[in-house]
Amino acid sequence: MSYERDRFVALLPEHGHVLDAGCGSGRDSKAFMDAGFSVTAFDASKEMRKRASEYLGREVLDMRFEDINFNNEFDGVWACASLLHVPVDQLPETMRKLNASLKSGGVIYASFKYGDGTKMRGSRTFSDFNEKSIVPLFEDAGFEILFNESGNDNRPGRADEMWVNAIARKNGIY
Repeated sequence: MSYERDRFVALLPEHGHVLDAGCGSGRDSKAFMDAGFSVTAFDASKEMRKRASEYLGREVLDMRFEDINFNNEFDGVWACASLLHVPVDQLPETMRKLNASLKSGGVIYASFKYGDGTKMRGSRTFSDFNEKSIVPLFEDAGFEILFNESGNDNRPGRADEMWVNAIARKNGIY
């Protein structure tokens, strides 16, 4: 993820404030902290919060996307493989909340499994997108897409899985 993180960080002010939305184990929060950023992290999973809190040496907020209520607080929102768990009908409102959480000119990174619509994988529901279908999700929530591309999963044994990655800037509509 260093390529995507570096591209995202290049758009942030030095020592900016990042919201790691759905932080999982805390891997990316730690990378941002090590790079000198202030980080607020949240996750809905009790086990992930516990792991991330131990790894980061700080509290990870117990929060779901529908609970977001920040206003003009962050320079960047990092949502790596987390928004894909939000039901597709709730994503527009979630994206507007994430937009409101950003300062003027703030940026967001989000990644989704490559595809179209809602898919079940095991017992979990995923909202899949591609380079075209992701555009209205961001634009309708008041973002201007800066980067939008697909690529393969680099993890061992997952080379056949595709992802779409997008970085967008808050454009001031909301």
